[in-house]
Amino acid sequence: MSLSRRDMIKTGGVGIIGLAAVGGSVAHAAKPKHGASAVLPPIPQADGKTLFTADEALARLKEGNRRFVADQPVQADISSKRRMAIAQGQAPFAAIVSCSDSRVGPEQLFGAGLGELFIVRTAGNYVDTAGMGSLEFGVASLGAPLIVVLGHERCGAVKAAAAVVKENAKLPGSLGPMVEPIIPAVLLAKSEHTEGGDLVEEAGHANVKRVVENLRATRSPVIGDSIQSGKVKVVGAYYDLDTGTVDFFDV
Repeated sequence: MSLSRRDMIKTGGVGIIGLAAVGGSVAHAAKPKHGASAVLPPIPQADGKTLFTADEALARLKEGNRRFVADQPVQADISSKRRMAIAQGQAPFAAIVSCSDSRVGPEQLFGAGLGELFIVRTAGNYVDTAGMGSLEFGVASLGAPLIVVLGHERCGAVKAAAAVVKENAKLPGSLGPMVEPIIPAVLLAKSEHTEGGDLVEEAGHANVKRVVENLRATRSPVIGDSIQSGKVKVVGAYYDLDTGTVDFFDV
């Protein structure tokens, strides 16, 4: 089977958690009314880096997503004052490995504003050399304590990798090499596939787990020790396009 460029274009197609602040105290933001926007507490910083721990960063992401799902969007600060404040430096509280899919916008899903998330995006949310270097910079130089590998349902890159495995599909241009890193996840999902299951969704989850495992086992001289000791956490997540919910796993 051979997928045309047009085919590839078409393939695309938690309770409230306390937000920890400085010193380990917890600030609970009041629930706004349905459809109302709200401002979350500012991210504590010192010496140009976030003071959030990995667990506090994860709680902030979960709260932002809870509001997104409930149509209580966070009013992100994109004012000129905020732009001036971060113009000379950034202190993101989390690094996100996300798919390039236009339906998956990490800042919107998590209610984050300018300078709060350090995002690495590739079709299929895998980490190549450029991605690894970017994460090393986000963690070691900018101080992000949390890495989230964010997959999503109906991923076109995963669907294309599944077509290569199941139908020996030939992808045009650079699309073939692009999906090669996803193929091991498809093969694993296929080996564990049950009747009635959705191979693409199973492969999507397997791809996230594989990237998480590879990052946790990294021997990177820049961030390897921090990840393996738990000082920097790596977790998996999967976005439901229909409900807007981000499911965190391997936490």
